[in-house]
Amino acid sequence: MELPGAAKTEDHVPPSKEANEQLSKGYTVVYVLGCPGSGKSTQCSKISAGLGFFHLSAGDLLQEEINSGSEDGKMIADLKREGRLVPSEIVVKLLQQAMQRTGNKKSLIDGFPRNEENQNIIKIEPELVLLLDCSEEESTRRLLNRNQLIPLLPIMKGRVDDNAETIKKRFKVYSESTLPVINYYSSNGKLRRIDAERPIEEVYESVKEILSELEQKHQGH
Repeated sequence: MELPGAAKTEDHVPPSKEANEQLSKGYTVVYVLGCPGSGKSTQCSKISAGLGFFHLSAGDLLQEEINSGSEDGKMIADLKREGRLVPSEIVVKLLQQAMQRTGNKKSLIDGFPRNEENQNIIKIEPELVLLLDCSEEESTRRLLNRNQLIPLLPIMKGRVDDNAETIKKRFKVYSESTLPVINYYSSNGKLRRIDAERPIEEVYESVKEILSELEQKHQGH
């Protein structure tokens, strides 16, 4: 996904609850979660093209900030290299700015919230949460393959965190931080679990069916 250049985030004032609630009014927001390498960005790109959702990728926004060469970008790169999470205030601010730049009222938020702190700060209640369910073994294989392809395909975006050691750290962070968020949405009935180890098109058909039902629900109101 290509987003407008990420704004600088030297001001780390947490977004207010009122600002987030105002921003979410009139929006259909779907969170897309899953472990590293589960195919979140691939599926979100297909949903965006096929179903008209605006794809907001926390990972892409952070990468834009890294590429900008800002002080925040350097700090984000260091954190990602170590397999650690970026402060919630920075990610939420980038997401807010991207939502405000688009007139599209249907948003997919890819890879966020990653922990309970993210969830508490963003204060945007999603209509649904899609969980792309993929084993650590398969996800690791995909990530390492992606890293090997980057020198052969310059168009692919390299990531500072696609190596075996850091991938293990990322899975540890996911287990400790993101699973409680997944459990929360499972308990309130908003989670839809999808087998993401299947071929891309099969996964997309499952996603499309779930989101089409959501669209029909809205049209019925």
